[in-house]
Amino acid sequence: MPQAGRRVILLVGFMGAGKTSVGKLLAQRLHLRFVDLDDLIVAREGRSIAQIFEEAGESGFRSRESAALQEILFGSKSLTDAVVALGGGALSRAENRDAIARSQAQTIFLDAPIQELFQRCVAQQLPRPLLKDLSSFRELYLSRVPQYSAVPTRIETSGKTVAQVSDEVLSHLDDPTKENQ
Repeated sequence: MPQAGRRVILLVGFMGAGKTSVGKLLAQRLHLRFVDLDDLIVAREGRSIAQIFEEAGESGFRSRESAALQEILFGSKSLTDAVVALGGGALSRAENRDAIARSQAQTIFLDAPIQELFQRCVAQQLPRPLLKDLSSFRELYLSRVPQYSAVPTRIETSGKTVAQVSDEVLSHLDDPTKENQ
């Protein structure tokens, strides 16, 4: 169980879904800390995600991702009360899905059509080790849909601004003031 009184909101979804952009605005609106799980891993490792993939493989990266997620959900007080953007593959490991369920963190799945997700990723020009071509992108997305679909709240981001998606996320969140009543 998470520490009493903690509020952790997890944003999950595929590459390009808007987890980081929406998460930053949502955290600002809720006066919470924003944590990008990938950025946390990069800071801990002192190397980029691309370097981790190259040197340790995807499995090595996923192990680091799981450890960072465990710390956010069950670890130190420094990570209390946060909006967290998970990497697109974070739900691919059963141990992560189990940890999220045990934590009782509020989890929101951000989604958009595959073509739009791909176009967003290409336009961002960020180094993404798993971004190759549209065909492999689609295949990877479809392999992850079962895990994403298990999240009870899905928000479509297609054609919406970051502020509109943030508003929609806010409308789905539990009211923390009700927890103590």
